[in-house]
Amino acid sequence: MDEEKAEVLNAFFASVFSSKTSCSLGTQPPQLEDRDGEQNEAPIIQGEMVSDLLHHLEAHKSMGVEVLTKPLSIVYQQSWLTGEVLVDWRLANVTPIYKKGQKEDPGNYRPVSLTSVLGKVMEQIILSAIMWHVQDNQVIRPNQHGFMKGRSCLTNLISFYDKVTHLVDEGKAVDVVYLDFSKAFDTISHNILLEKLAAHGLDGCTLHWVKNWLDVWDQRVVVNGVKSSWWSVTSGVPQGSVLGPVLFNIFLNDLDEGIECTLTKFADNTKLAKKANSILACIRNSVASSTREVIVPLYSALVRPHLEYCVQFWAPHYIEVCPKKGNEAGEGSRAQVL
Repeated sequence: MDEEKAEVLNAFFASVFSSKTSCSLGTQPPQLEDRDGEQNEAPIIQGEMVSDLLHHLEAHKSMGVEVLTKPLSIVYQQSWLTGEVLVDWRLANVTPIYKKGQKEDPGNYRPVSLTSVLGKVMEQIILSAIMWHVQDNQVIRPNQHGFMKGRSCLTNLISFYDKVTHLVDEGKAVDVVYLDFSKAFDTISHNILLEKLAAHGLDGCTLHWVKNWLDVWDQRVVVNGVKSSWWSVTSGVPQGSVLGPVLFNIFLNDLDEGIECTLTKFADNTKLAKKANSILACIRNSVASSTREVIVPLYSALVRPHLEYCVQFWAPHYIEVCPKKGNEAGEGSRAQVL
């Protein structure tokens, strides 16, 4: 039974993939020569960097890995220089995460890819190079609030509210359209993504590595320890990977190009009040005791955090700035809900 479930889920997850060329601007992968004939400096991976990344791995995933710092540094260095990506780093065991709706519908599951631990360390190294380039060249537009350091649902909400109130104060009408792209991570065209990375001036070594990392992915679904057959991945960036979020942001970065409106982007959407009510109903229906000693801790741990979400925006008069911590930028502030 579990094997059948795994095969059905894997077939559905693969059904949303686009072909290698169907969404590309051309029929061939983009040429990845250095722009304007510039010579890029060869990347250098220090052993200290690898050691630090290994020590930050979860203990149950990385026992004994630290002793391999030196050989791994050599492997990572050569991989980055040559653009060669080990086969094991492009294999994913997919865990189907139930979202909502009927559990019999495979469309109600999110595929989260579990990949090689050592491959994730290499992704961290490549991510550092990409993020340095992205931040130094201000690649990501300020209207993207998802997967961005210093930005969140709160900053997205503040930006939206500020724009709407400004227009209303001017006596203008405001129309709001919400867009939710289905299977956005899984349908990204690799060729178009690579063209955008090249257009932003990413260095040749990193560009070639990302190209080969995206190419020839294989995945299988695992249900209760039972594995499906392997299936080729022809589009998208793996959900659960280290590089996935930044590549997703770069791919969607020019979404508002040429449109005459204000667009704010975020990676996901939430219905907080509805979620809180659902959890409260679950507690009421499944917990036999209704004593204060039982209900209050459950409410505080499971329900209240959803109601307090973004309280800094909805109730700023409850914000208390700690005098001993923080700075003029507001660090160290905390929210108190009375």
